[in-house]
Amino acid sequence: MARRLLPVGLDFVETAPLRLVFAREVSASPEAVYAALADDVAGWPQWFSAVTLARPVEDGADGPRREVRLKGGTRFVETIVAAEPGQVYAYRVDESNAPGVRALLEEWRITAVPGGARVQWTFAADGAAPFRIGLKVGRAGFGRAFRDAVGALERRLTAART
Repeated sequence: MARRLLPVGLDFVETAPLRLVFAREVSASPEAVYAALADDVAGWPQWFSAVTLARPVEDGADGPRREVRLKGGTRFVETIVAAEPGQVYAYRVDESNAPGVRALLEEWRITAVPGGARVQWTFAADGAAPFRIGLKVGRAGFGRAFRDAVGALERRLTAART
């Protein structure tokens, strides 16, 4: 059963009780990384192995929305809260079937570096104690999933250039 989460703003990325932050450099341009994140939503399952479905859905009162499904059956309906081409893409979760979560916002920050881009993913969350503990225990797994996904995204973008 999907539940409504708190409608947090972009500032939650700095104020959330729990923040997981991961970064990796890639050889793709900031614009190419941003396009893969924001413009090719349906392509996410091709590079982020935890994602089984990602698709835009009807815009809500607060802006563009998307639906995301993960392996294991977790579902999210999200609202895009920041979309600055080549720089930042962020969304908050409005509805989810994940137990114990009260608020969730993810930010992808993209910075130009020599030869490519630095991609930083911040997973900002609040929830019941078991949820927070689970995220802390699962931190290494989140980091591995991020590194693998961004590596796969880099390979995908490199192949598209050739």
